[in-house]
Amino acid sequence: MKMKLNLDFYSWNDQRKILVLSVVVGVLCGLASVLLHSFIHLIQSGLTSWIEKDSWSNLLYLIYPGVGMLLTYLFVRYVVKDNIGHGVTKVLLAISRSESRIKLHNTWTSLFSSAVTIGFGGSVGAEAPIVYTGAAIGSNIARKAGLSYRNMTILLGCGAAGAVAGIFKAPLAGVLFTLEILLFNISMSSILPLLLSTVSAAVVSYAFMGMDPMFKANLAPFVMKNLPFYVLLGIVCAAASIYFTRMTLFLEDKVKSLQKPMVRWSISALSIGVLIYLFPPLFGEGYDGLRVLLSGESPTIDGRTPLDFLLHSPWGLVVFFLFVLLLKVFSMSFTNAGGGVGGTFGPTLFVGALTGFILARIINNISPALVPEANFVLVGMAGLMAGVMQAPMTAIFLIAEISGGYNLFIPLILTSAISFGCMRIFEKYSIYTKRIAQKGELLTHDNDQAVLTLLKTQDLVRDKYPRVDLDMTLGEMVSVVSNSTAAVYPVVNTKGVFQGIIDLDTLRPYILKTDKYDTLHVYNLMEDPLDYVYVDEKMDSVMAKFDKTEAWRLPVISRNGHYLGFISKSRILSAYRDELKEITSQDI
Repeated sequence: MKMKLNLDFYSWNDQRKILVLSVVVGVLCGLASVLLHSFIHLIQSGLTSWIEKDSWSNLLYLIYPGVGMLLTYLFVRYVVKDNIGHGVTKVLLAISRSESRIKLHNTWTSLFSSAVTIGFGGSVGAEAPIVYTGAAIGSNIARKAGLSYRNMTILLGCGAAGAVAGIFKAPLAGVLFTLEILLFNISMSSILPLLLSTVSAAVVSYAFMGMDPMFKANLAPFVMKNLPFYVLLGIVCAAASIYFTRMTLFLEDKVKSLQKPMVRWSISALSIGVLIYLFPPLFGEGYDGLRVLLSGESPTIDGRTPLDFLLHSPWGLVVFFLFVLLLKVFSMSFTNAGGGVGGTFGPTLFVGALTGFILARIINNISPALVPEANFVLVGMAGLMAGVMQAPMTAIFLIAEISGGYNLFIPLILTSAISFGCMRIFEKYSIYTKRIAQKGELLTHDNDQAVLTLLKTQDLVRDKYPRVDLDMTLGEMVSVVSNSTAAVYPVVNTKGVFQGIIDLDTLRPYILKTDKYDTLHVYNLMEDPLDYVYVDEKMDSVMAKFDKTEAWRLPVISRNGHYLGFISKSRILSAYRDELKEITSQDI
């Protein structure tokens, strides 16, 4: 008997759907990465290819970034009408708060906005926007295919992984990025769709941008005598990671605290313009400067800055690039807070490279030609990624893939591990997760905590208990009880504001006292609940209240005090069991 091939896609099980769709998502993410790279190059070439390399022509760099930020701000405000900044953080929030659903417009708006921002010189990275774009592609395709929350999350991860693989031509790093940073829980069998997605994206990227690594590095062989210096580099990278993370969040909060958008833009545009005029390596992503450092050549600015005199002495050059390192955080924060769209991924690589270069140059200034500077540039990139993003495996393999520096695995692992370990002492969360962890919205690899984060209080509220008015008489209250099976009754005033509860056990002694039916009122009999819950309260806080009070049910109110219903421990436990089953199921 011949078997018929089932071509009805919607009749397939989720396993077959995801395997096919992961390839589709990978191809689309690869194309999106190529498109973003091409847009940025096209805009930058059009703006800068004709400029003479001198300090007077460099005055245009005072203007370009502000123009790009303004164009992006106007596009986002009047066309997109949505917040599309900080792409990786937005993806994490989509997983924890929105059932892995990302709006359709995010499949292109982040790409376009970041291309304009970076093309005009905004000092940010393109990787976070392309991750948001890829995740949106995966999410929307999964939604059209009717996949469950868990499988939609996997396809969202395929999109993010494909985006990283496409933009860097690094398929393994794409998988590790998704596993370490985005997905809170995934089975080993679910890695197959991620691999298919990243390979598909990388192949598309190879087809359009060639098979050469993103950064060609002139590396020296690893020698054991330099091991102590790589240990030192790991410690220095951890210190730089702390500075990068804390200063970025501080500066963005300060600039965004300015209420008027045009004031924010004006201050940010002027600040970044001046910074780029004085320190040209801050223009755009800074990847051209990275290529020079990785080639082993000494960087030059070609007379394009009034501070060019610093580069003519060995220690002056160190001072100049130390300022570039410290000020990259400022230029990045001003770009994002002033209206631009970009990420911290690229700046992390840039600052890591400078960290490695500066340390190597200091060592070589003291003892000439002691350490290979290109090696330290490369390893520094991994060290800072491991610290800032708290993703050491991603850092190790990404840097190896984008440079071909596989012979430096030992220093890459050593420096990344030290940077990550030292960073964890001072910062529990990465730059992507710190803010959302403080709000209790971060999913983790801990299943219990992940389930509590996914459960929403408002979804578990039940309003089946008859409400009684504050001024109701005992007789009227008895009438309500006789027609109900409830054991507890919420008391509200005429505006629906919660006042207290009446427990059936408390009311029972008065039921037969008919002489008090007209003299006693609800306000004489009601009592305060053991505690109450806000409708938007986090589930771990709700569970803490149940543990503290040992109550079986608690009233739920809005922030302005209006009664909404009750939440019961049994309903939470039932929802917890269902959610845990969903995120740990092995259906792929």
